[in-house]
Amino acid sequence: MSQSTYILDDKLLASVGARFLNYIIDLFAFIILFVITALFLGILIGLGFTEIGVWMDNMGDFGWNVIALFISLIYYLVMEGLFSRSIGKFITGTIVVDENGQKPDFGTIFKRNLCRFIPFDAFTFLGGSRGWHDSISHTYVVNKKALDEEIKIFHEFNLIGNKEVI
Repeated sequence: MSQSTYILDDKLLASVGARFLNYIIDLFAFIILFVITALFLGILIGLGFTEIGVWMDNMGDFGWNVIALFISLIYYLVMEGLFSRSIGKFITGTIVVDENGQKPDFGTIFKRNLCRFIPFDAFTFLGGSRGWHDSISHTYVVNKKALDEEIKIFHEFNLIGNKEVI
């Protein structure tokens, strides 16, 4: 029995609107995580709620940018590494896959998320492009229901003419 490999069809790609909504939802999730992290760090080093504001001011822009980059990296690595989806993607019904419609491995997810830090990456989606963090990592954001249905049809089609051996 020959086995064919499913290759992703571009018609399954998430729309620019869905990608933008993913970004906005994930931005809100990031802000919530950022605030929780700031409060946790303040409490961890023994500051009261009134002192946390002073401590935050003293960290400066560089310190908070490093923390923000770290939180962003961890957020996307955990969400996309475990589920192939961020909170935004869960809500919009989209998922990150490789060209075969499969969950990317952790190394690919890591590469994808490092590419998010390339300056102007967010603007590479204008005009319907896949964007740098997708194209460099060879990942795709697609409609999950449409992908599941297409893969099911693909596998059913491959069964035609094959005799099952008992």
